[in-house]
Amino acid sequence: MKIALLGYGKMGREVEKAALERHHEIALLIDIANIQDLNEENLSAVDVAIDFSTPDAAYQNIITCFRADTPIVCGTTGWIDKFDTVKKMCEEKGHAFFYAPNFSLGVNILFNLNKYLARIMNNFNDYDCSIEEIHHIHKLDAPSGTAIALSRDIIECIDRKTQWEQNPVSDSSSVRITAIREDEVPGTHIVSYDSAVDSIEIKHTAKNRKGLALGAILAAEFLAGKKGYYTMSDLLGF
Repeated sequence: MKIALLGYGKMGREVEKAALERHHEIALLIDIANIQDLNEENLSAVDVAIDFSTPDAAYQNIITCFRADTPIVCGTTGWIDKFDTVKKMCEEKGHAFFYAPNFSLGVNILFNLNKYLARIMNNFNDYDCSIEEIHHIHKLDAPSGTAIALSRDIIECIDRKTQWEQNPVSDSSSVRITAIREDEVPGTHIVSYDSAVDSIEIKHTAKNRKGLALGAILAAEFLAGKKGYYTMSDLLGF
């Protein structure tokens, strides 16, 4: 495939490596220095775009790809307030859009474990739940998109939880998320249930960015020839 890579930070470089290892071509590379090159004419020469840019740039990048009718895979988080608009536009106009707050296979297994555990814990009111996420100091958004996705699944499954808030929280109906930024940590997420007598935790620790990059390339391959909105659940069959 000919790929347009939107964003050339640490994740963008890992995606480039993963693409080349799977014999794809980076036909268009967009970063802050040449954002003007992201246009319909240049996008018409690629098969798919992959966005790991910034929260401020991602939404407009997606819209530009839609206008060019170029399928787009997006792993950028922090723009979720516009997500419903993008999804609706994709479905109504027949575009192709694949979004994941995290492309790691392990994290997507964590998502499923999180939902399964939350359904069980809905019956045990003595346990309060919280999420802690740790990332490198360069990450622009907090909390992480993965932590927000975990919290939303908890809220969907546990009746006593109605919202998420960053630490500290206003009341017990909130899922507390603590966001920590330190060193070069690729990403750690911990979901905890705590009572007066014990604690239960599920945890995912990323060792590097390679799994995220490979997941994004697999998503791009999956999106080829398709229309509509897709997630990692579609790719992995969860």
